[in-house]
Amino acid sequence: MMSARYLDPKKRHEFVFLFDVRDGNPNGDPDAGNLPRVDPETMHGLVTDVALKRKIRDYIALTREGKPRFAIFVQSRVALNRLILEGFQEAGIEPVSLQLAEEQMANESLLEHLDGLAEAGFSREGGTLYYSGQATTEKEIAKLLMGEEEAVAPFKKELEKLAKELAKAVKGRKITEEDRERAQAKLLERFFDIRMFGAVLSTGLNAGQVRGPVQLTFARSLDPIAPLEVSITRVAITREEDRARKETEMGRKPLVPYGLYRAHGFFNPFLAAKTGVQPEDLEALWDALQHLFELDRSAARGEMTVRGLAVFSHEDGKGNAPAHRLFGLIRVERREGVEAPRSFADYRVRAPKEGSLEAHGFPGVHLAWLVRPEGLEDLPPHVG
Repeated sequence: MMSARYLDPKKRHEFVFLFDVRDGNPNGDPDAGNLPRVDPETMHGLVTDVALKRKIRDYIALTREGKPRFAIFVQSRVALNRLILEGFQEAGIEPVSLQLAEEQMANESLLEHLDGLAEAGFSREGGTLYYSGQATTEKEIAKLLMGEEEAVAPFKKELEKLAKELAKAVKGRKITEEDRERAQAKLLERFFDIRMFGAVLSTGLNAGQVRGPVQLTFARSLDPIAPLEVSITRVAITREEDRARKETEMGRKPLVPYGLYRAHGFFNPFLAAKTGVQPEDLEALWDALQHLFELDRSAARGEMTVRGLAVFSHEDGKGNAPAHRLFGLIRVERREGVEAPRSFADYRVRAPKEGSLEAHGFPGVHLAWLVRPEGLEDLPPHVG
């Protein structure tokens, strides 16, 4: 095995990720009836970076559940604002809060208005209204609460009452910029995906924004795909009243007969230093990409397989070569005579041997194959 340069968060890394799909839908487009995403001009298939990050998150959550540092922030079980609040509390900062009265909780228009004031520093969790803004006087807080006068006219008195109570509560408890940084540090320490991908932490209590060191492109198929929508039937009837007049129900299933996709990724060591990335975080990222679909099987996605994962690691944190030129060393081409690819064997992959790329004109850059494509052919050394 190669020396683990790709586990060093102080180095710059780029990677090429190859995967294919057979008789499945790798990423449905909600604007097109959930048909596989395509570039309409070329009909090449697309898988969004968001979809790939979701699969990485799901893999980490499943395989490292309960382990420190590997909790997932962007998930569906707990509201994000609740997690941000917990970050403040873990930092020893208890934001200003008020318990809403029963009549206030019954006013849906008021609650909807309060829920839309995140940018002003307000956050509601159930019957508790939290405030982390910079304003401290009743007049200043009222101005933040009011927004557009006409829209709040029906419950203006309630907002004025809240402003008065918050102004009393905020005395001596103003959240400073240092407090926000401490809360953000706690969130970075706890959540893998904030450290790696970044996050907006100002949707409720304001813990700022984090720019993540790991970025992914859309995955694009090497060749045009043929999106299909297949008719399916089932014998189970949904509604009791329909049983007498029909024996089956019809449905539609979108899929791609076959597609080989390629995505590129980037790791920035300077941003990693700010978010606190450790070698174990990179190890988890590479582990997820290597096994991305093994624990994510679904009838809708058909058969999806990781076919290649190549990592370029630079000796210099700023980088020893442009990323696009390194990506050009991984050459994937349809084999001669193949008109409609239906398997990975219909493609030819050529790349340099593992190790230093000095012979290819890129001193200070090392290549490691974490998933080596079947039938990989050596690309002869060349300069430039």
